[in-house]
Amino acid sequence: MTDELFRSDAYLRDCEARILRIEEGGVVLDRTVFYPQGGGQAGDSGWLVLSDGREIAIADTRKAKDAEGKATQEILHVPAAGQEALLGALKPGDDVSARIDWERRHRLMRFHTATHLLCHLVPQPVNGCSITPEYARLDFHMTEPLDKEMLTAGLARLVDASHPLTVGAITDAELDANPALVKSMSVQPPRGTGTVRTIRIGAADLIDFQPCGGTHVANTHEIGAVIVTKIEKKSANSRRVVLGWAA
Repeated sequence: MTDELFRSDAYLRDCEARILRIEEGGVVLDRTVFYPQGGGQAGDSGWLVLSDGREIAIADTRKAKDAEGKATQEILHVPAAGQEALLGALKPGDDVSARIDWERRHRLMRFHTATHLLCHLVPQPVNGCSITPEYARLDFHMTEPLDKEMLTAGLARLVDASHPLTVGAITDAELDANPALVKSMSVQPPRGTGTVRTIRIGAADLIDFQPCGGTHVANTHEIGAVIVTKIEKKSANSRRVVLGWAA
């Protein structure tokens, strides 16, 4: 399995790693700072730097899959096109430096944290999520209308309040006893280790608390100026809220 360093420290930008396997879809390392696509968050891009200084551009990051197409505990670093010669020179056991595109990752972290604030402002189940560097969206299972200006003002208030964010964990049993902690109807928290990673926003005042495996900033102030750019009625029971960067 790949040691997922980003789980404990989302601010790590690079790490030393060793190649475990090279397959048609990409490169599997023994440890990485690259977040694989999941939970609605886009996968990281960046570079694998070889011992001689040459760089392999990584266009995307995904969970590796087994022969039956099921996700494994390994992470696949997907190279950009046109790098076959460099890839052909690699072999298992080679040492590389894995370095993410930090500016892109930081935008993902800021947007992902903003979606948690949106869950606080709209306390309804979520049935769809997408987090990219350019925009983020949540689909809420609800029938009531939403006000774009009110949500934008609410986000600004929570950002300016500089609420701290902490990463924690609860047991599978604790989660089973508190199913309402899972706010997503479409994505279930990863299980299998006996504990589930959690994100808490707020210290004295609890703003949000839920299982989440993504990457986030350490304080809401770091999100910066985000606005609600669009609210759509996707169906009779679904309202989509789209976030963007303020001009």
